[in-house]
Amino acid sequence: MSDIKTETVYFEKEGKDNTEQTLKIAYNRAQELSIKQIVVASTTGYSGLMALDIFKGYNPIIVTHSTGFKTPNLQELYDENQKILLSRGAKILTCQHTFGGVGRAVRKKLNTYELEELIAYTLRIWGEGMKVSVEIAIMAADAGLIRTDNDALSIAGTGKGLDTAIVIKPANAQTFFDMRIKEILCKPHFD
Repeated sequence: MSDIKTETVYFEKEGKDNTEQTLKIAYNRAQELSIKQIVVASTTGYSGLMALDIFKGYNPIIVTHSTGFKTPNLQELYDENQKILLSRGAKILTCQHTFGGVGRAVRKKLNTYELEELIAYTLRIWGEGMKVSVEIAIMAADAGLIRTDNDALSIAGTGKGLDTAIVIKPANAQTFFDMRIKEILCKPHFD
């Protein structure tokens, strides 16, 4: 096997302003590598709708915050965006976050960190978008929406919008250490 050379884009700042470029970078790499599994983080549906526009001919999986993430019983995905996403054939995944859940409850109640939050903090050394990209790939694999024997593109961001895209060999939560981040396509550059 010969060396693989790819370009990584480092954005000057993180956040929503990078959404369209992040999706275009990911789309181009999906075309080059014939990757069909696309996972996109989207809280309100804004990024999910843009992903559907750019990834024509694909069926990206849109991963939302879990209900109650921000406040009890609140689902942050706008109803109108959900209707549009579903009408256009998108799969929407809403479930417990891999690196949150009961471990986060332990931290809030007992003021101590659990293993999954330690993993989350470790992944954040590459940025919030990297942590979320890994997390949503696991969530999609655990839900049976992507296969673990095929590469996937996982796209996420920092706060609002998208600014990080990776090529990943997904894994289920119980086989977390079999996961491989194969390429970093773009991410924010931090000082």
